[in-house]
Amino acid sequence: MKLAQNWKDYAVLATGGGYKLERWKDVVLLRPDPQVIWPARQDLFAYPGLSAVYRRSEKGGGAWEYRKPVPPDWTISYGDLHFKIKPMGFKHTGLFPEQAVHWEQMASLIRGAGRKVKVLNLFAYTGGATVACAKAGAEVTHVDAAKGMVERAGENARLSGIASGIRYIVDDCTKFVRREIRRGNRYDAIVMDPPSYGRGPGGEMWKIEADLFPFVQLCAQLLSDDPLFFLINSYTTGLQPMVLHNILRLCLPQYKGNIDAYEVGLPTEEGIPLPCGAGGIFIHG
Repeated sequence: MKLAQNWKDYAVLATGGGYKLERWKDVVLLRPDPQVIWPARQDLFAYPGLSAVYRRSEKGGGAWEYRKPVPPDWTISYGDLHFKIKPMGFKHTGLFPEQAVHWEQMASLIRGAGRKVKVLNLFAYTGGATVACAKAGAEVTHVDAAKGMVERAGENARLSGIASGIRYIVDDCTKFVRREIRRGNRYDAIVMDPPSYGRGPGGEMWKIEADLFPFVQLCAQLLSDDPLFFLINSYTTGLQPMVLHNILRLCLPQYKGNIDAYEVGLPTEEGIPLPCGAGGIFIHG
């Protein structure tokens, strides 16, 4: 398991009973987490500094329950990367802190390439990977179907001092990739964070078990002759790291390099690693 160990503005304070207690700079949030099936060591709902709890509804969805005043949004930092945090629907805050392990790895590969690197970030959300890659010197194309999330990515880039080098696209990722293939565009690195289920802006359906493999095959056509890396993130429960390893191996047979697949997680102040999905990366060389 790869753990995002270098956070200062973020920490998992405690876990248990289907919840995780987190500190986002000065704000403490309690959010549901389906992976946390062990009991809590303390009453998380009675934590003295608790700012807000996300309560699920039996009818679906849920809502935030505020225990103390919380700003509408605030900024947290990871090194020289800065991100806007905002409690949103379906328990989200606009950032996945565990992805810091990938931000560091991608930035290191880009800085060590010794050349200009073009990165394609698909299902790019609020742009954690986009900001990390652009800050490392890459040209990034950021694609997501949700206009609001793409706008947030732009805010995060500006907060991080990035004024240029990012192209923002609001579109269905599959449609965009097909157009890029027809245009003859190529990228040195591809990163994707596909959802389990989703809909594009035109109602396009996505189901990861059926669509991930052919999508990676399609994206492989966009790689340059001397690519740097291809990274897949997955939060789909039950999709094992070896599945990502096999997909990368089968979809990139023409390239020599190494494939690594693993669980991604977060350390906790209890000393219990918190699982947060899986990652798989192909590194050319």
